[in-house]
Amino acid sequence: MFESNSEELKPSIEKFEQMLKTNHIYFFDAQEFEDIVLHYIGYGQNQLAKKAIKMGLDQHPHDIELLLFQSEMLIIDDKYEAAQALLNYIESLSPLNEEIFLQRATLASKKGIHEIAVDNLNKALNITEDPLEIWNLLGMEYLLAEDYHNAEYFFKNCVLDNSDDYPALYNLLYCYEQLQQKEKAINTLNWILEKNPYNEVAWHQLGRIYARSKNYKEALSAFDFAIISDDTFTGAYIEKGKLLEKTGRLNEAISNYQIALNTNDPSAFLWHRIGNCHLTLGNDNLGIQFLRKAIQLEPSFERAWNKLAGFYIKKKDYRKAKYYVLKGLKSNSDCISLWKKSMIIHRFLTEYEEVIHACQNLIALEHRNLDTWMHYIDGHLYLKEWSLALKVALKALDQFKQNAFIEFRVAGCYYELNQNFKAQFHFQNAKRKKPLSKFVASLFPNFLNKKKLKKLENSEF
Repeated sequence: MFESNSEELKPSIEKFEQMLKTNHIYFFDAQEFEDIVLHYIGYGQNQLAKKAIKMGLDQHPHDIELLLFQSEMLIIDDKYEAAQALLNYIESLSPLNEEIFLQRATLASKKGIHEIAVDNLNKALNITEDPLEIWNLLGMEYLLAEDYHNAEYFFKNCVLDNSDDYPALYNLLYCYEQLQQKEKAINTLNWILEKNPYNEVAWHQLGRIYARSKNYKEALSAFDFAIISDDTFTGAYIEKGKLLEKTGRLNEAISNYQIALNTNDPSAFLWHRIGNCHLTLGNDNLGIQFLRKAIQLEPSFERAWNKLAGFYIKKKDYRKAKYYVLKGLKSNSDCISLWKKSMIIHRFLTEYEEVIHACQNLIALEHRNLDTWMHYIDGHLYLKEWSLALKVALKALDQFKQNAFIEFRVAGCYYELNQNFKAQFHFQNAKRKKPLSKFVASLFPNFLNKKKLKKLENSEF
């Protein structure tokens, strides 16, 4: 649409842009300015649109459409008070203009005041001749407010009016999912399929619902019908492949992923899925090859980095595992699973400074489980950093108050720091919960002295 309009508008646009360059004033009628603004908005050239609006209002100060464009730009720029004031002025000129209420709704929605947005949308609905867009907007407002019942009502209206309104359909199905109304979702899709048995989108969504319900036979059948309806429908091949992979039919899954690749641009996700299948089949070289293709195509694709690192951990090839973890973390520094692998790998490689570094990052990412704390403490212990180990162990004990393994470590740290009374207290407290393990004792050289250990065991205070 924009291309044809662009050709028709070309003389006006050239004239307008010449005016910008030379500061010569040319007259345009209001409709010309409106078309020029729409052209620039359509191509995302908002700065030029703003200039056209300003010059247009200089020549036509009371043009409603140009004023509405101006308020729209103010909303985009988060200038809410100015936008509200301008909309009030526009309403005084054109009280029954539905666009005023639509923009007020947008303004309220951006501020998170969904009830005011809904109120304005309902006002627009009362005066509009075409309710479809407003139904969609009302559905979205209720969706944002997590009011799925009301959202369902408006999205259903959209779908009943136009069964090919796929954004509304997806939103309606999402509402049914949140409301746990699977049967309604199935009935809606079957209604669409009765109207058009070759609606690939409906078959695809039906397959996804059956797959989530573990009705694998029905799901596969639905994906097959989606493919029959459109043999270039990449999503159906992918979902079928995932289901085949899940049910152990790995070679069939690979075939479907390959078809999906052939019908679309290369995909890191698909390379990864194919690689995963080959690894499961024991085709290690092929699996590694496809996973590498995934990260070559998309260096930030963390699933492939994770899979490669995990593969080499299982093989106990910690040097190669380390390579893939470090490379993966360069583009995925907030990936918890990669930091967990880093922690484990460096522990096996006795690189305790790196163990500590990985644990610090995990804790910063709110991954504060017992395993992370234990590795964090032990990293310092292996380096004989008793004070630092104690500091970390006390933090861990605050979170896991009844954990004997942590408390033994606290006792050992105090013992190494010659704070015997505190060592005795924590040692006896831990011992009441669990016997001291040889591994924990080995972390503290002095615990290996049987006389000293016996003294701690028998101490009373």
